[in-house]
Amino acid sequence: MRYQLFISAVFLMCILLQQAEAQTREELEQNKQSLEEEIRVTNQLLEEARQTTETNVNELVVLNNQIERRRELLSTIQNEIRYINRRIDSLSGSVEQLEEELEELKESYAQMIRHAARNRDAYQRLMFIFSSSNFNQAYLRMRYMQQYARHRRQQAEKIQETREEIARQIAELEEERERQQNLLARQREEVSELAAEQARQEQTVSRLREQEGNLRRQLEEQQQQARELEAAIRRVIAEERRRAQEVAEAEGRDTTDMFAMTPEEQLLSDNFASNKGRLPWPLERGVITSSFGEQSHPVLPGIRISNNGIDISTSEGAHARAIFDGTVSRVIAVPGGVYAVIIRHGEYLSVYSNLSEVFVANGQSVSAREELGVVGTNRQEGRTALHLEIWKGNEKQNPTTWIARQQ
Repeated sequence: MRYQLFISAVFLMCILLQQAEAQTREELEQNKQSLEEEIRVTNQLLEEARQTTETNVNELVVLNNQIERRRELLSTIQNEIRYINRRIDSLSGSVEQLEEELEELKESYAQMIRHAARNRDAYQRLMFIFSSSNFNQAYLRMRYMQQYARHRRQQAEKIQETREEIARQIAELEEERERQQNLLARQREEVSELAAEQARQEQTVSRLREQEGNLRRQLEEQQQQARELEAAIRRVIAEERRRAQEVAEAEGRDTTDMFAMTPEEQLLSDNFASNKGRLPWPLERGVITSSFGEQSHPVLPGIRISNNGIDISTSEGAHARAIFDGTVSRVIAVPGGVYAVIIRHGEYLSVYSNLSEVFVANGQSVSAREELGVVGTNRQEGRTALHLEIWKGNEKQNPTTWIARQQ
């Protein structure tokens, strides 16, 4: 009984370990596939950027993103190789243990066969039973012989099961070794690609530094546009707050909160907040090429640039989509001949800038993933990018923490 409980516990532990390993492998594979998709999209964006006549900052930004994703992919591949190496060691140890167990089972079975051969005569077996001193002893001896025969069958079955398990684990071991070799080959390819991209990165930076004057002028224009967009957003926030308070006062509601929201608006705001980290992407496909907050300029040394949101590079003609249900507060013109759409979600605002064409109007209700307009393309730089901002009242939020990682 104890032996059976021990075996059951071992099998249960093996099942749990296999489930944990499967989850780890699945997570690594999903991460690898996600990075591979980002690299594929970034490759297309690089091709579009290189179609321009001059080297430009956008090409460098996309290339920097490509290098970062490539490094992440290499790290994921290395983690998967380490995982497979541990799996190979585990399987090798398991096969050795099973082979030792098989030898013990075979030896035990051989002893039983030799014992049975010495006592195979039916007359001897009958005499063994009939020579009992009483009926109970005869019954026990008969039960013993039955159990002994059953034990022989069980041992034979156990030997066969162990042989089958060894064969299964050896086959799995071979599969793991094949995966290992494929990943090692893939790792060598990625290292080679990374080296080539780093070389292109150095060449691009060198060429761009020759255009420092133009880059400084472009940066000033971009920062001025960002300041004007921020001022427009703050005006919208102030206007929304004023209107909300007027409506609340007319309806006799409390006006102490930022937007004096109605119960429906409060519910929408709460739903928006509860979906932090799971909001859909504002584009069907793309890669983040400029992060939230302050960061170093990719070319100009000592220059810091500020971003109130994130920039997502995408393909020409892509459509921007709402990240959540809400109401269009404003459609505004932004310097540079493009537009921005501001959507209110209770006390939250989402801003979609650099649209060459807009599909929605002020006051219109929109649903999550509803198309808002066409993302603008800078022909000179070969750049198509959506600028996304998220505000909570007067506070800027990091959109990366709100939208789900693209799969």
